[in-house]
Amino acid sequence: MKTAPPAAELSADDARRLALRAQGFLGAPDRRGGARGVLRHLGAVQLDTISVLARSHELIPYARLGAIGRKAVETAYWTEGHAFEYWSHAACILPVEEWPHFAFRRRAYRSRPHWYHELADGAYDTVIKQLRTEGPLTATELGGAKNGGPWWDWSEAKVAVERALMYGEVVCTERRGWKRVYDLAERAIPDALLHDDMADEECLRRLVRLAGQSLGVGTRADIADYHRLKGEQFDAVVADSGLVPVRVEGWDKPAWADPEALATEPRGRHRTTLLSPFDSLIWERARTERIFGFTHRLEAYVPKPKRVYGYFAMPLLSGGRLLGRVDPAREGTTLVARQVSLDTPKAVRPMAQALLEAARWVGCDSVRVERVDSPELAAPLVAALA
Repeated sequence: MKTAPPAAELSADDARRLALRAQGFLGAPDRRGGARGVLRHLGAVQLDTISVLARSHELIPYARLGAIGRKAVETAYWTEGHAFEYWSHAACILPVEEWPHFAFRRRAYRSRPHWYHELADGAYDTVIKQLRTEGPLTATELGGAKNGGPWWDWSEAKVAVERALMYGEVVCTERRGWKRVYDLAERAIPDALLHDDMADEECLRRLVRLAGQSLGVGTRADIADYHRLKGEQFDAVVADSGLVPVRVEGWDKPAWADPEALATEPRGRHRTTLLSPFDSLIWERARTERIFGFTHRLEAYVPKPKRVYGYFAMPLLSGGRLLGRVDPAREGTTLVARQVSLDTPKAVRPMAQALLEAARWVGCDSVRVERVDSPELAAPLVAALA
């Protein structure tokens, strides 16, 4: 792939501030837009089963807007047809306007008819018919999600409805008790959007442009990873995406930026908050290290003896920097900081602020610190929490 000459040269700090503003952490938050505004701004909010303080899709708007009501977050996502769930960076909530852009992925799934699971004749049609007459329904309501074995031992109904989801004939319209609720796309997606006539190249071009806007600035890998595109898919469309090549100090790979982001200097108030490990600001490890000099890894699936920072360590963002992390838990109305790791004494007060705010948000009235990696910072942190 030939890269055009860079339109601008950015310092490492310029790139960091562009990324923070693009992700909603620098400047005045869009409180009027609320969680729906955050979703549309980011283009994708990742879902995950882990719930410590709250589930990750709740933590995303909280990190940007502050103590938004948790019920209001769910309502913003799942009512009035504003969003749907599909495979983007991972399983993600997506703005409903993005439905046409994933036609390329739906077509790709349809070209793999077995989709890893065999399915008895008629099972697919049975599920579609049931949704047409009874829907929306969960897999359990469709006849059961499992066959009784391990978690991946899906029932025929579950295999069928998940296949229909990947093909785009069915849509996940909400999560109910963490179970997907399925409905027919013809009912759930507005008529103006319910089509798959957008060519693959146009889908990819739009997703690359939108990912670049949501990141502010990024490398080929950064931008492609946002919606899990292949590098060659990025290469095929980036020249026509509207993104412009830039050179970033200290980055050893070419980069592209949103030209509108380059037009104004990123300014405004920095947010102090705890970040979900699945937050799109930090979900790509190499990018996080490059921009923030901060090594971040989710250790929930690491054997406990090998964990360094804890089960669900949440990075601390303050002043536009990542200053440490905390592995939280809840015991009744107490937020427990099981392990706190701070990179500098200057991080003590921001960590205390972030912990107190998070505690109030989830209905806790106290914070207890169990361990601080730098013992000399334990007493100052406890004092700041008092």
